[in-house]
Amino acid sequence: MKKKEPIRVAQIIGKWVGGGVEAVVMNYYRHINREKIQFDFICDSDSTNIPYEEIESLGGRVILIPPYQKTFKYHKELKKTLIENEYKIVHSHINTLSIFPLYAAKKAGVPVRIAHSHSTTNSKEWKRNILKQILRPFSKIFATNYMCCSELAGRWLFGNKVYNKGKVYLLNNAIDLEKFSYDEKIRNKKRKELGIKKNQLVIGHIGRFMTQKNHTFLIDIFNEIHKENNDAVLILVGQGPLLENMRKKVNQLKLTDYVQFLGQRNDVNELYQVFDAFLLPSLYEGLGVVLIEAQCSGLPCVCSNKVPKEARIINNYEALDLKSDKEVWAMHTLRIIKNSKRKDYKNLIKKANYDIDKESKNLEKYYFLEVKKNAE
Repeated sequence: MKKKEPIRVAQIIGKWVGGGVEAVVMNYYRHINREKIQFDFICDSDSTNIPYEEIESLGGRVILIPPYQKTFKYHKELKKTLIENEYKIVHSHINTLSIFPLYAAKKAGVPVRIAHSHSTTNSKEWKRNILKQILRPFSKIFATNYMCCSELAGRWLFGNKVYNKGKVYLLNNAIDLEKFSYDEKIRNKKRKELGIKKNQLVIGHIGRFMTQKNHTFLIDIFNEIHKENNDAVLILVGQGPLLENMRKKVNQLKLTDYVQFLGQRNDVNELYQVFDAFLLPSLYEGLGVVLIEAQCSGLPCVCSNKVPKEARIINNYEALDLKSDKEVWAMHTLRIIKNSKRKDYKNLIKKANYDIDKESKNLEKYYFLEVKKNAE
């Protein structure tokens, strides 16, 4: 008897640059039943950091197409790809820009077209926001289904009326709980690797070097922490367009010996063990999966009040106003570290529905149900 082929889902990633959205989609891909559901990743041809080997080893495919800025080529290539592969589902992760792939998907006759909101916006990124605000009202036009990573992200893209009617499916940015649980042995081993003393204070951050993540303010906060504790270290993980600007700022503040730029890493779960606190002063977040990972690792977290409330799970968590001075942020960070005891919080994370084993099964059911509904 011939084995039944899995349902192939076209995951529209856009520009793959090693950010949080890609991490979330890959996390689901690793844990979903791939004998029943398979992913194909449709990415812009100028993407970087695509994990080709892992995707192919899991049975998936990477398909490169021209970036959406080349509108006609993009539409033509994407439509052709969707028709040739006879996809039943297109799942777009590019927020307001989903209008472009979902239009092509409609023209290609794809029955299930999911628009997924992973983010919001902020006035400081006004140039970037112009396109977002123009496209936002059209985000629902070519979609058959709406999805979001938090209530805030869902309401922002699809509107209060649609959200209140229960038409937006909330898919949690779930994680592998065992992978991110606190481990004293890994902490000691990794600190030794990085040349950090056992009792040295380490502030950590994981995120792309872009305006949204607010690295300028983060480094200012660390500078104040360093004045109070001149042995403190800041570890920054990630890459992005503002990386060199941040290196210059660190140099100007004479903090070069106390700030480690680690670039893109595959061992972030172990790096969380090294930190004593996690800082995320973002201008906005759809959710902030790094905060879920950090809390699972038992880290006290200090973030901006622009992060959705769903991200708060443990008590060792403070949300501060971005209008507050860097000194205030530094004081709160030092205080929360002093009053916190590092331990394993995976059971709390699981209770809050961020367990990838459970959530991946929910996504499987969702895909199957939508395909079935459209086949009737």
